[in-house]
Amino acid sequence: MNNISILDCTLRDGGYCNEWKFGDKNISAIISGLQEANVDIVECGFITNKIKYSGNISKFNTVEQFEKFIPINKKGVKFVAMINYGEYNVDDLPDANNSRLDAIRVAFHRNDMIEAINFSKKISEKGYDIFIQPMVSLNYTDIEFLKLIDLVNSLKPYAFYIVDSFGTMKNQQLLHFYYMVDKNLDKNIVIGYHSHNNMQMSYSNAQTLVNVSNNRHIIIDSSIQGMGRGAGNLNTELFMEYLNDVRGAAYYVKPLLMLIDTVINRFYMENYWGYSLPNYLSAVHLCHPNYAQYLSSKNTLTVENMGEIFDMMADDKKNSFDKEYIEELYLKYMNRACINDSYLKDFSNCLKGKRVLVIAPGKSGEVEKDKVAEFAKDKNTVTIAINSEYSYCSVDYIFVSNIIRYREINKDNNKLIITSNISGNDFYLRVNYADLLNKIEAVEDNAGLMAIKFLIDIGVKEIYIAGMDGYSRNANENYSAKELELSINDTLAEAMNKGMIEMLKEYSKTVNITMLTNSRYLSI
Repeated sequence: MNNISILDCTLRDGGYCNEWKFGDKNISAIISGLQEANVDIVECGFITNKIKYSGNISKFNTVEQFEKFIPINKKGVKFVAMINYGEYNVDDLPDANNSRLDAIRVAFHRNDMIEAINFSKKISEKGYDIFIQPMVSLNYTDIEFLKLIDLVNSLKPYAFYIVDSFGTMKNQQLLHFYYMVDKNLDKNIVIGYHSHNNMQMSYSNAQTLVNVSNNRHIIIDSSIQGMGRGAGNLNTELFMEYLNDVRGAAYYVKPLLMLIDTVINRFYMENYWGYSLPNYLSAVHLCHPNYAQYLSSKNTLTVENMGEIFDMMADDKKNSFDKEYIEELYLKYMNRACINDSYLKDFSNCLKGKRVLVIAPGKSGEVEKDKVAEFAKDKNTVTIAINSEYSYCSVDYIFVSNIIRYREINKDNNKLIITSNISGNDFYLRVNYADLLNKIEAVEDNAGLMAIKFLIDIGVKEIYIAGMDGYSRNANENYSAKELELSINDTLAEAMNKGMIEMLKEYSKTVNITMLTNSRYLSI
C-alpha cells in the first residue's frame, strides 16, 4: 500500500518566480495536466487581501475566484489554497459546502503560532480541511515544537507539516523532526513535508521520509521542474518516477513533461530558479532566500562579499525578508573602506577646461572604436573607462564601482578611481559610494551614472559618452566583452532603460551630455 501522497505547489510556490503571472490559460493547463498525471493534491495559489485580483494570476482575493479553474469532476484530486496568517479575513471565507475548494493551508511564523491555530480553527468550523504549515520549522526549539503539536492535536486538522523554508535541513535534522512529530502527533493527522532546494537536499530528504514512513500517511510537497522561490523545490516529475519505482504508485509523468516543454520552460528562461551559490549562502546562514536574490541582483558582489553581509545580519531579521534592512546593510558594507581623496584636487585641476569622454562597456564602443579613438586623441579630451579596460585606445583613468570588475583590471598600468565598497591599495582616488547613488531603484548603482555624478560634483561641464548603449534581454547585445554579459528579463530591461533616460535627462540640466556612439539614449 502506498501511503505517500504528492502535493504539487507549482501555482503557489512557483509563483515567486513570475509574480504569480501564469495567465489563466496556463493555470488551467497546469491544473489539467496535474490531474491527468494523477497528482493527489493540487495547490491552486494564495488567497490574500494584500493585492487586488485582476485575472491571469494565482493570487486570489476570494474562494469564488478559484472556481473557474477547479474542475467539476475532480477525479479524486484534492484542491487546496494557502493563506499566510495575517493576510486574509477569515470572515470572507464561504462555507466549504459552497465551494469546490477542499482545503486551506495556513502558513505562519513561530511568534504567531497561537493566533494562527485559532485562525485555523475558524476555517475548520467552515468545513474545510486544514493543513498547518509552521514556516522555518528549524527555528523552533523541541519544547516549542512539542507545544505546537499539542495545539494541533486539539485542533485535529487534516495535516501538520515539517517546513524547511530555507532549504537547510539535512537528513538527520529531518528525521529528528519526523520522529518527534510521529511519536506525539495524533495518528489520524497526516504528516506533511515542504522543502526548498538550497543545499540540494529536497530529493534525498523526500526519499528518507519514504523509507521511514511505514504505515503513517505522508504528504510530500513538490513542483513541476522544481519551480519555486530561490533554489526551488523538489521536482514533481522526479518524485513521481521514484514513487512509481519503489512504492508501485501509478503516477503518469508524461503530462508534466509536456507542461515543462510548453509552459514551464518559458518561465524558467525568463527568471531562472535553482541551485546557486547565493542560495547556498542564504541556507547556511539560515536567512530568507529573498536576501540572496536581492544581493545577487546587484551584480556588484562576489560570493565572499555576500557571505560577509550575511554575517552582519541580526538573528531576528533573518526569517522574514526586509528590503529596507538589507539595503541598509548593503550600503553600510559598500561604504566600509576609508575615503582617500588626496589626489582629488589634482584630478579636478586636470579636468579644468577639458571635455571628458566616458567610455562604458557597451557594444557600440567596439563597433565604433575608430570614432572613439579619434575623439580621444584630442589633447583637450580626458578619457575615463567604466568598470573595465578599453583596448582600442589608451585611457587616462578607469572608474570602478564593481568589486568583481576591480579584481579583473590590470592595476599596474592604469590610474584607478574606485568607490568605497572596494578594498584594495591599488588606486589613484577612492570616493564615497553612497554619495554617487541615485533614487531610481533599477539603476541606482549603475556605474556609468555614478561616474557622471562624480564628474558633476567636481565641476565638469562637458561629458561625451561612448558605449552606453542601453539594455536588452538578450545578453549578447548588452556588452562588448562576453565576460561582462548579463541576462535580464524584459521587465527589468525596460525599467533600467527608463531609469537611465530619466537620470541622464536630470544630469543634463547641470552638465552638457553628448552621446558619441549609437545608443538607446540618443534622445536625452
